[in-house]
Amino acid sequence: MESININTLRAGITYTSDLLIDSSFLILPKTAEMTDELIKALRQWGFEEVISDGSISLGGDIGVSRADDSENEIQKEKIGENVKKAIESSKHTAVGNSDKARMELVRSVYEEYMNYIESVFTHYATHKEIDQEELSDTVQDLCIFIKEHRRYILRVNSTIQAEDRNFLIIHTMRTTVLCLAIAQQLHLQLSKMVELGVTSILHEIGMLRLPPQLYMTSRKLSVREKAQISKHTLLGYTIIKDLSFGLSIQLGVLEHHEKENGTGYPRRLTGDKISSIAKIIAVACTYEAISSPRSYKDEKSTFDALLELLQNKEHAYDGSVIKALLYTVSLYPIGTYVYLSNRKIAEVIDTNPDNPKTPVVQLLTEKEADGSLKTLQIGENNINILRILTKKEKEDILKLVREKEEKETSKTSPAAPAQEEETLPEVSEINKAEPAPAAAPAPSPEAQPETANTAAPEGDAPAADDGTEEVDISIFG
Repeated sequence: MESININTLRAGITYTSDLLIDSSFLILPKTAEMTDELIKALRQWGFEEVISDGSISLGGDIGVSRADDSENEIQKEKIGENVKKAIESSKHTAVGNSDKARMELVRSVYEEYMNYIESVFTHYATHKEIDQEELSDTVQDLCIFIKEHRRYILRVNSTIQAEDRNFLIIHTMRTTVLCLAIAQQLHLQLSKMVELGVTSILHEIGMLRLPPQLYMTSRKLSVREKAQISKHTLLGYTIIKDLSFGLSIQLGVLEHHEKENGTGYPRRLTGDKISSIAKIIAVACTYEAISSPRSYKDEKSTFDALLELLQNKEHAYDGSVIKALLYTVSLYPIGTYVYLSNRKIAEVIDTNPDNPKTPVVQLLTEKEADGSLKTLQIGENNINILRILTKKEKEDILKLVREKEEKETSKTSPAAPAQEEETLPEVSEINKAEPAPAAAPAPSPEAQPETANTAAPEGDAPAADDGTEEVDISIFG
């Protein structure tokens, strides 16, 4: 990468490679023209140089001509093309009963949606425009895709990691999936769901007018910096208004940090004055923020995030939206790994529409006759969830499962009839069970958890009187 001094930048020039602030933050894509506004913004943000592994483009060397806008038009048309191709491909991909294949298929579409959101943000940053028709069409496709693959996309959504992506992209995608899943639980009309999805994708766009070091920092912000960050709702509202988006979308962007009790921002609105779209985004956005890692904090589990929302301290959020979230992801959210009363480890893969306390789980080691992993309905045959796994337990067990799968795939022996997994030699030790969080009051009696407080404090005994035990992972060796 070569460093480029800000003073050498001129409006109208293009580069043969992306222009970056650092190794991960894109400021100008290759072939896009530099603008006076962008140069001014870089100076205001305090940047003295940018980096690129390319050089100034003369246009003809990579087929770009400033005099001919046809290439730019083609580029615009391609922004959402890969998403459509991925969805269309998923319709014709045969996965049979393979849960793993279905997950990979959904994950590939999910990845293309994140690429699309990144393209929308980048295109706005460089061209100050958003194709509203394409955005609405793309969201409508996502609404349909979530309806058809809800249990899978929520599992992807709960486990997606930031890795090299800008956290704004991850946050926007996760929040949008949650919003649309909640909307389906609330039985919103498709047109309203599209409005909600468009708003959710754009709800943080005001951040693009703030210095990146404010929202990409690895330290805690000062009071003054937090005040600057809080301006993103007004900045986003101005952007959406100037682009002539509908009023409901404008208000959703403006009000998604308002709270029912009037303590939110920017206008300290109370519940009856906050738009319905903003109410849904507020719950989804908060749930996502609590359960996601940031450079300056560790994430909490989705279970803890849900309990925090169920408590709804000071009535900050709409209770009906929280209840819809509860029934969307279950009390033990989809994607959570849990320890069962039959000493098995399982992943929550679906909700029970009649009772959020008894989701559907998938055992990690037992298979049906057709080779698919065995699923159980919590509550049946007196099988209950004792507690969720700690982050370390989950990582250790998944590592052992992957190693076991690799060994099995290397064998050529015919598949044996489904039977209970034999116990293998102990290969590791998991810490004694940690006390599970106390059950929080829910917005309705049906939401009261029964097993959230079953784990006992740490001790030397392998099992407490209440049945809580350490996790035995010998079967994963």
